[in-house]
Amino acid sequence: MTSVARVVGPQSGFAERIQALLNRIECRPAYTHADIEAFLRLRYEAYLKEGAILPNESRKLEDRFDLTSNAWNFGFYLDGLLVSAIRVHLLTDHTHVSPALDAFPEILESQIAADKVIVDPNRFVVNPSVARQYPELPFVTVRAAYIGGVHFNADWMTATVRAEHQAFYRRYLSFTLACPPRHYPTLTKPLSLMLLDFKKDARTIANRLPPFVSSPPERRGLYEDSQALRNFCSEASCKLPPAQANRRLAEDEPQRLARSA
Repeated sequence: MTSVARVVGPQSGFAERIQALLNRIECRPAYTHADIEAFLRLRYEAYLKEGAILPNESRKLEDRFDLTSNAWNFGFYLDGLLVSAIRVHLLTDHTHVSPALDAFPEILESQIAADKVIVDPNRFVVNPSVARQYPELPFVTVRAAYIGGVHFNADWMTATVRAEHQAFYRRYLSFTLACPPRHYPTLTKPLSLMLLDFKKDARTIANRLPPFVSSPPERRGLYEDSQALRNFCSEASCKLPPAQANRRLAEDEPQRLARSA
């Protein structure tokens, strides 16, 4: 991420390059277990290369948060190659589970109790083999989380990042530091919590990075109409998990998905 900050150059020209790459990228939710498996392997490769995890025999980086009903896993494909991935959790008083909430409960729980909507992007990885060739790729990837913030009318967006990556989020995405680095689930390196006041700063980000602007059909396609969501619901017809059933769905999903695999 720090390499991106060094090479972006003039902001208007870089925004054009983001748009050019965005036009070539397919952003696709995880439709199948095979999709999820590919994301887990990419995560493992990227985190291992950075020394953020220890090697394991499965060569996958997975956790219980992949199977919660408030999670969306997205892969980004360039010429058919998976080049990046990101996972997005929606936190409300009815969808009360995510990695950031697990690691920073004293900060986020009070916001949820105050009926604030929080979008928590996490497991943001770029294929190490193409990262240097496409410095715009992190922006294309994190754009999916920004779209989620718009779609869900978020109050806050989180960024759980290492200290050396804070400058990127502060400079380009208007995040501010909420908590210094601490232990984070499954990782060997501590992560800090940064927060974006989405209602206040979303328009500023869109003005700074015009490719982040999205249409209602695109937002619905990623977060509402997607067939992928039905993989994580108890009924074939549901699109978003019923608020009252969310905690039960989160508890039941690992067993249900195991039966259907």
